[in-house]
Order: sequence, then C-alpha cells, then structure tokens
Amino acid sequence: MSAFEAVIGLEVHAQLLTRTKIFCSCEVAIGGEPNSRTCPVCLGLPGALPVLNAEVVHLAVRAGLGTGCTVQLTSVFARKNYFYPDLPKGYQITQAELPICLDGQLLLDDGKVARIQRIHLEEDAGKSIHGESGTRVDLNRAGTPLVEIVGHPDLRTPDEAVSYLRELRGILVTLGVCDGNMEEGSLRCDANVSMRLVGQAAFGTRVEVKNMNSFRSVRDAIAYEMTRQVGVIADGLAVKQETRLWNMDLARTESMRSKEEAADYRYFPDPDLPPLHLDRIWLENQRANLPELPAARKDRYARELSLDRNTANWLCEEPPRADAFDRTVANAPELAGSFATFLMSQVQGQLQRHERPWSDVAEAMPTLLRICGKWRAGQLSNRMLAEVLQAGFGDSARTLGAALALAEAEAGAVVSDDAALEPVVDAVLGQFSNEVSKYRAGQKQLIGFFVGQAMRQLAGKADAKALAALLIRKLEG
Repeated sequence: MSAFEAVIGLEVHAQLLTRTKIFCSCEVAIGGEPNSRTCPVCLGLPGALPVLNAEVVHLAVRAGLGTGCTVQLTSVFARKNYFYPDLPKGYQITQAELPICLDGQLLLDDGKVARIQRIHLEEDAGKSIHGESGTRVDLNRAGTPLVEIVGHPDLRTPDEAVSYLRELRGILVTLGVCDGNMEEGSLRCDANVSMRLVGQAAFGTRVEVKNMNSFRSVRDAIAYEMTRQVGVIADGLAVKQETRLWNMDLARTESMRSKEEAADYRYFPDPDLPPLHLDRIWLENQRANLPELPAARKDRYARELSLDRNTANWLCEEPPRADAFDRTVANAPELAGSFATFLMSQVQGQLQRHERPWSDVAEAMPTLLRICGKWRAGQLSNRMLAEVLQAGFGDSARTLGAALALAEAEAGAVVSDDAALEPVVDAVLGQFSNEVSKYRAGQKQLIGFFVGQAMRQLAGKADAKALAALLIRKLEG
C-alpha cells in the first residue's frame, strides 16, 4: 500500500428543505402510501409541463455562497436520458454544461483546501422496491429537489473524505439548505476512488462507490476499495471502471454495473424550461445575509472562548448544538470551556444511551450549565453527577430540563465539613488498621483506597478533596 496513493472525489446529493417538489406542488415528505404524493408532472404523463420552484433556487444559491462558489447569473436545465423503472419520463431533469454554481472550496480540519467543481440542481427519481414477488415502484420521491455537489479529486485518504463531508454537511445544515440526515437519505454521498503510484501524475481507473449512509460507512468503504484496487493491480490485472455498492453487513464493496460516461446520457437542454436568470442585486443581498458558517464559528470558539479544535469541531458538527451552546454561555463566557467539555464527555453518552434528540438537550441547556457548575465546584460528586444525569435523561414523563432539575434537587448537597466527615473517616481508619500501617510505612498511594472506602459509606455524596485532606491529616498527624 505504501507505494500507492488514492485519488478520491466525492459527489454529494443534498435534498433541499422545501415543502413541495422541484417542478410541481406535490408535498415532499418521508413515508406515506406508495404513489400517494404524485401528479401528472412527477408521473411524467404526456403534456404535463414542469414549473420551477423558486425556493429551490434560493436554497441552491445559499449552498453555493456557503461553499465559496461563483453563482452563475444564468444557468440552464438539461435532460439526462436513461431508462429505469423509477424514472417515469425516461429522463431526469438536471443541469449539465451551465450549472447554477461553479468553483468553490472547503477548508478541512488539517488545513487542506479541497476544491468543489460545481453545484447543480436536479430532481430525484422514484424508488424501486425489490421483493420475492418482483419489483414495485413508489414514485413519491420522484421530483424531490436536490443539489448535487461535485468535488474535485483532491482527497487522498478516507479521513480526508470524512472531514470534507462533515464540513460540507455543517454548512448545508447551518444555511437551512438540507437537514443533513444521512440515514434517511436526505444527504447521500458517492465516492470516486482510484489508485496510482506515489509521484505519478496520471490518475488510475476510477471506481464509483455508492450506498454509504454514515460517516463511518464512507471511511470504511473507501478504505476497503483502496485495498481491493491495490490487490487487483498486484495480481497483474486491470481495475475495471464500474459502479460498486458498499455492503455494510459484509464490510466490502460489491460490483453493481459498468460505469456510464456522460455521452451515454445524451444530455441536451430541456425544451420545457427556459434558462434561469438571477438578479445581481438579489444575489448580493443573499450573500450579505448569510449566517456565521462553521469555519468562522470554530475560529471564534478558539479565539474568544479558548476551545480546542476537537471540542469546537464536535460542537459545530451539529449546528443546532452549537446554536444552543452559544445561547447558554452568552452571559457566562468564562464557563464556555468547562461546559463544552462537560457536554461532550458527560451529556453526549447519556443522549445516545437514552436515544434522545438534541432538541431535548437544547431546552435543558440552562439546567445543564447549573449542574456543570455545581460539579466543577465540588457541590456534586462524580457519583452524584452520574445519578442526576441518569435520572434526568431516563425520565420520559417530564421534559429533560424539568427532570434534570428534579434529580438535581433530590441529590442534595455534597458533604464537605469536617464535623460530618470525621466520624466516617475514623471508622474507616479503624476498620483497615493494616492498610493504615502500610500507608505510614510509605505506601502513600493507599490514600485512594481510604477515600474510596469513605466515599462508599457516604453513598458518594462527599467532597473528595475535603475527604482526602482530612484523611491525610489523620494519617500523618
């Protein structure tokens, strides 16, 4: 493997957050009875004419501006011709030679700049459902608005591909362009992967990998495909240009079909849709009203809140998470670092364990900040904190904020005064006289043992620092 390097380019399809489809007024939604959200336009019936949804244009422009693209004042829709059962018209309306956005870029975590070749608008196809009785077609998804974001082959490792996809997803979610849900298919990624000798300028034979619905799938599928292609070359064979599917269960890519070239689709301008012309003043207003993007937010976190890059990346990975964090620490920036670490190390695990959405955590942020402050100040022990979070997140009868507040109140306060701790300390030292002798003989590490025993008798509700200090005074006095 060390003699080869990968050449990787991603093609990302993002479903636009519109209420209706791209060329008709049918609702965009998940689920429902098959073929219930269709009309003559998305069924491809003769004589039905497409009408462009203006919100689709607005969101595509935001995607282009957010990724540093040049937004074209004029773009043209084209027909991409191919036959498949879930494509009722026999062609897909997309953009070919004149897309809406060109020449963007993303800044990756390691400082590398990865270029974006183009962003174009297109409609989604329907869905073929394969079963034992044959194949059925559901056209509810036909006509769903998409942007396809085509990256240059600038990526060299699976980790770079994941970094690219995370950064792009963060931008699209921040801008309200796409909800970023990979599991439900509203953000889909295809990877073009080829291998070449290190130092070689020419690209190898490109293989397209599909069916990756998570960041982990993207990383694993690309890594597998790199190893597979090097193995083919090592065996003296030629890598075939083809489309392969990622089989997550078997952790391998599998051949799907030979890869088509652009000429196979016989692109030509769609005669039913005129060229799309954008107003320059409108475009500049759109540019001026963009929100803070993830890259700028990460820089602000480092500059103003002294957050490390890993923590900043974690917050910005989910823009609603970062929004809720910003609102919560707005009046207490000195707590931002400890609170961000608390969310990442203590809250995230509870969230996943109890399958709660981040919207629950957002409304509970003020309560979590107070709990974090008490924990950092020693007013809640580690055990008490774990019990408060477990009780709060596990309480389905109340909102998370109310459940956490109740658990916090019931937890009481940490015991820290010597008068309350001394009887327990004396009992522990009397019970473990052999360990006391060993400590006084030089085995100072036993202090942790004594703290643990005392904490157990106090049900974890003691100030560990105060407890350790009292034990040391007793043992060394």
